[in-house]
Amino acid sequence: MKIPVSFLFVILLLPSCNGNKENKDQAVTKETNPDSSSLSRPERAVNPYVLVDISPMDISYYPADYPKLKMADSVSRPPYARVVYSRPHLQGRKLFPGVLKYGEPWRLGANEATELDLYADATLQDKKIKSGRYILYCIPQQDNWTIVLNSNIDSWGLHPDSTKDIAKFTIPSKKTGNFLEYFTIVFEKTGNHVELVMAWESVEARLPVAF
Repeated sequence: MKIPVSFLFVILLLPSCNGNKENKDQAVTKETNPDSSSLSRPERAVNPYVLVDISPMDISYYPADYPKLKMADSVSRPPYARVVYSRPHLQGRKLFPGVLKYGEPWRLGANEATELDLYADATLQDKKIKSGRYILYCIPQQDNWTIVLNSNIDSWGLHPDSTKDIAKFTIPSKKTGNFLEYFTIVFEKTGNHVELVMAWESVEARLPVAF
């Protein structure tokens, strides 16, 4: 029996049509299935909501890691204090006199004013301070820092207003054997009291705190 040439032509086309459909179906699956490991992603994703800050915000509690202790049922009372601050880094710069200058006020961080939250009345150095929210800033000198407690909370940057100063503390600063790329604030227990440690590059200053 003789098969028409037109019929053979249709049969030859069928596999290629099915193949194209199959490839298209696979392509759609890869593009629309969010769980697919083959999902293509741009090399540089852009966050449409907020710019990624190079000075990340951090929180230091006393006791240290208080939220973890709370979730593990290791504490039964609120924290004593915490500091909320943004952590600038050196990026190849020298701390003094590059990033900071002696005698000029500094917000003890970056971005928003650094905030100290006291959940209980405390004694900072030799001054009694009521529980509450405060901002911290400092005036660094070569051998000491003046730490200022101020009531101008929820502010950006540093705009010193002495009429809102609550207290001032002069504490020694020293060189250490460390080299910290990122500015760091932590509470550290030493003996019967706590120290608020502020350190960057190889410079460290400590403010005594008692609850």
